[in-house]
This record gives sequence, C-alpha cells and structure tokens, in this order.
Amino acid sequence: MTTTAKALEKDRTTFGPRLVILVFALLWPAQLMTMIGLLSGNAQAQIAVHFHTTQIAWFTLVTTLVANVCTPFVIKLADIYGKRRIMIVITTAGMIGDLIAAVAPSYGLLLLGRGLAGLYGPISVLIYALARDLFPPRLVGVISGVIGGGFSLVAVGGPFLSGWLLDDYGFRGALWFLVFATALSLVLLLFFVPESPVRGERTRMDWAGGFLLGGGMAALVYGIGKGAAWGWASGKTIGFLAGSVVALVLFVVVERIVPHPMFDLRMLSRRKVWTALLAASILSASIFSAGVVSQLLALYPKIPNVSAGLGFSATKVAVIGVPSSILILISAVAAGALARRVDVRWLVVTAGVCGCGGLVLMSQFHHTVTQIILTGIPFAIGMGFTAALAPILIIGAVSQKEHALANGMQGMVQGVISAVVAQLVFVLMAQSGSVVQGTQFYNDQSYTRGFLLPVAFVVVGIVVALLIPRPTKLDEVEAGAAAVV
Repeated sequence: MTTTAKALEKDRTTFGPRLVILVFALLWPAQLMTMIGLLSGNAQAQIAVHFHTTQIAWFTLVTTLVANVCTPFVIKLADIYGKRRIMIVITTAGMIGDLIAAVAPSYGLLLLGRGLAGLYGPISVLIYALARDLFPPRLVGVISGVIGGGFSLVAVGGPFLSGWLLDDYGFRGALWFLVFATALSLVLLLFFVPESPVRGERTRMDWAGGFLLGGGMAALVYGIGKGAAWGWASGKTIGFLAGSVVALVLFVVVERIVPHPMFDLRMLSRRKVWTALLAASILSASIFSAGVVSQLLALYPKIPNVSAGLGFSATKVAVIGVPSSILILISAVAAGALARRVDVRWLVVTAGVCGCGGLVLMSQFHHTVTQIILTGIPFAIGMGFTAALAPILIIGAVSQKEHALANGMQGMVQGVISAVVAQLVFVLMAQSGSVVQGTQFYNDQSYTRGFLLPVAFVVVGIVVALLIPRPTKLDEVEAGAAAVV
C-alpha cells in the first residue's frame, strides 16, 4: 500500500488534513473551467469592441469545439497511462494556449490560443473519475458533490475578481489571470494528487471512432454557428449539418465492428445510463448557457436605439450578484447533502423547475438592479442544485470502470448542447439587434428572447429526468480502489 493510499485509508471516515488538501487539489483544476467561463463571459464585451468583431461567440465556442474533438482520445489515454499523468499533459497544453491568448495582437491569434486551451477541457471528466478511485464509497458522493458544487465558490468570489481585473487591467488582465491559474493547477497536480491504480487494457487506439465522434460533434456546432452568416438553407450550412449526421452514424457503425472501440455503446443502451447522461447534460448546458445573456445585458453599453445593455462595470455586476452567488453556494451544499436522503431524480426535477421559473422572470424583468436581484433567486437555486447533482447522477448510473467513459460522454454531450444553445441564443438575439462599426449590439427584445430560448431546453431536461430509473444509492456505489489496495 502506498503512503498516499495509507493516508487516505486512515482518513476514510473523517476529513483529515491529507484528505482536505487532496480535495482542494482536485477542486481547483475542476473549477478553473468555471472561472474560465466567468472571465471569458465577462470579457466578451471588451474583446468584441476592441477587435471590432461580430463573431464574439467564437471566443468561447472554439474552446468547446477543441474539447469535443480531443475528449475521446484523452479518456482512452488516461485509461491506459493513468488519469493523473494525462491531466498533467493537458493542463500544460492549456497553459500554453492561455499564454498565446493573453499576448495575442489579433482576434484570429486570440482564437488560436483559446482553441489550444480547449485541450484542457476534459480535465473535469478525469477529476470526477479519479475522485471515485481515490475515495471510499461513503465519501465519494459527498466529494463529487463538493467538486461539482464548488463552482459556487467561484460564483461568490469570481465576480469581484473579474470586476477588479476587467475594470483595472482590461480583458488582458483577465487572460493573464487564466495563465497563472492554470499554472497553479499544474503545481497541485504534480505535488498533491496521487495516481489512480485503476487501469484499462492496453489496446490499439480507435482513431477512426474518436475522430468520427469528435469531428461529427464539432461539425454540428460549427454548422449551427455559421448558419446565420451563410444562410440556413445554404449549401455550406446544410453540408456541415449533414456531414455531422453522417459522421455520427459512421461512428456507431465503426464502434460495432472494431475489436477495441473507443466507447462501449452497450453501456449507452442501458436506460439507466442514457437518461442520467442526457438529463445532466441538457440541464447543465441550458441553465449555464443562460448566464451568458445576463453577462452581455449587464456589461454591454447603454446606447439609445442601438444597445439595451445596462452599461454596468464588472465590479458593479459583482456586487449585484452577491445574493445570487451566496444562494448558489447554499443550494449546491444543500443538494449534495439531500442526495443521500432524497431520490436524486426529484432533486434534479426541482433544479429544472427553479431554473425555468428564473429564466421566465428574467426575460420580463431585467431593467433595474432590484429586478435582476429578485429574478435571480429561483435561477440561482436551480443553478446550485444542477451543479451539485449532475456528477452524482453519473455516479449512480455506472460502474467504477465505466465512470471516466460516462463522464466523457456526458461532458461531450453537454459541450455540444451548450454550444448549440449559445449559438441559437446569439442568432436569435442578433435578429432584432444591430451592427455598428463592426460590433454587434442587442436591443431589449434581443435579451428577452435570449432568456426565453433556454427554457425550452430545460423543459426537455426535466422530461428526461423523469424517465431515469431509480439510481444506485451513494453508499452502495463501487469506489475507493486506491484507498484499499
């Protein structure tokens, strides 16, 4: 038994010092993705104006595209060579991408850096699987909930950090912070996270399956993203969308005939798995994508007959968001605790209902500080519940050996849905907006539409959640391989 394993075995019933340090070492890299999303969203307005671009949606979506393509290969490599080792590799690549973006003199080079940073995207997939390997059954659900709900800590302090960086140092300051934050992730992984002993069989890489899956999803997102510019009935748009369908169909065919498929489709055929995966993905993607609309509304300038933004500073946005941020934190902790006593499915439905209610209210009442605070209450509850419950749903649906694979699929599906929802939101908002000096602005009707569109996706997520069979109780899941070997 290794020193780390012995320490975990000793601390398996209490949160001893070693365990607390390990939780933080896993929490920071996982929640860095949340910080990236927060800073990127808040910096969009400045970046769009600085580079005079109408394609600001790609600032965040290019990262999603790259993450989708590389996720299958990252999961396979982690299964063969170890989760920690591969996490170190992709974190290093992400740090280099962040550095390129921070110094980029043009929007094109900025997108290149953000694309390279997308290699860091699958980090949370591996972290949840590694946590299941390292912690005993009694703690694995709680720890996963803490890691998933940890984004609420970012929600509390992140807006103030974002406000300070953007108001005092501009978007460059935010991008440089990402460089140092990713470097801290690398240090934590190198010195405080042990390797998992759980390994898969060393087999040949299923390159065809990986590229068909990742490429198909990327083509789908790209086609939707360019649809407004090319025209929805244009040959290019139809070509990309049709190509994505063909690629995904071929992926299914390839996975059925290759001796060592990238993904075991038999796992996805189980109702317990595909319903949990879809519910977690749809709700997470829809609710979190709606946050982009709130950021644009608050930070875009207020220009009569041109822009209905509120023109707040990033610091003011942080102050206004304190009540919601605190409520997100409380809701996430509460959801993690309730998941051991209440059927997770009903908690997920509750999250969806709160999210829907908040979005509908926000679509009509978003013109004053008081309205933003009050309408944010139900939305914050839904967001906190969703963040904590999504990883718990996956734990209860799959075995320990399937966990990384299931996390990967859930992450990819969520990434695609997030990209699709975000693109559709931008397209819908732009229909009633206007372009001035190369920058896209939005009127009040744009923001109303932007808040309402995700509601339809959340409703679908609620319906899927109702189809989930009873999941395995958290205390009964298979876990803790590293703590008992």
